Amino acid sequence: MKHYLTLLSHEVRMLLVNPSTYIAAVMFLGVMGFMFTGILESYSKTPQDTSPAQVFFSIFWFPVLFIVPLLTMKCLAEERRLGTIETLLTTPVTTTEVVLAKYSAAYLLYVSLWASTGGFFYILKKFAGDSRFLDSGPLIGGYLFVAVSGLLFIAVGVFASSLSRNQSVAGILCFAMLAGLIVGVRFLADATWLNRDIFALAKSAVDYAQIFSHYEDFTRGVIDARQILFYFSGTVLALIFSILGVEAKLLHS
Repeated sequence: MKHYLTLLSHEVRMLLVNPSTYIAAVMFLGVMGFMFTGILESYSKTPQDTSPAQVFFSIFWFPVLFIVPLLTMKCLAEERRLGTIETLLTTPVTTTEVVLAKYSAAYLLYVSLWASTGGFFYILKKFAGDSRFLDSGPLIGGYLFVAVSGLLFIAVGVFASSLSRNQSVAGILCFAMLAGLIVGVRFLADATWLNRDIFALAKSAVDYAQIFSHYEDFTRGVIDARQILFYFSGTVLALIFSILGVEAKLLHS
């Protein structure tokens, strides 16, 4: 892993000089700013029991479904399409180092985008003058949830990018995987047929993978070690499959 930091610094530089990075950032901040404004408007009209931070982070799934494919669809698919990944791997670097460097760069950008939304709450604190709008519990828990769950979401995007040479296909695959993981599992948990005794094990697995439940726990200040294990183990598996996918494609090319 001695070349990992060199590869990571290169990937970060490439992201910083890529116009699509700034387009994605502007789109992300624009959409999240619009949603934050809508939340504040609803609070100004009707008193709410929950803090704005809790409502803000409840829509985490919407930007995730679009920003993660944008950040990850090129990382391996474009390298394979241009044939540069084969050239890169002829140097004294391993597939693991390449995949981890691309994953880390995408994750750092993902976390940076979410961190920039902290400016919304700073502006709210500056002009609202009401500490009730800034409950630190949901705010810290929300950002912690974003950071932990982002490990898995970005890993899924990298895995999708390892499956195709076409970045558009990789983006669609990533969107479908994330939609199934976030939204699909939630609908599956509501299925009545899962309540039968014969499906008790499957029901437990589905409840364990309920990302919306994880979000609710984090924003309430409940940090469950099983949830942390879910994201870390899922991230490791997705990255292992990404590495194997790249090596398999190289063997057949």
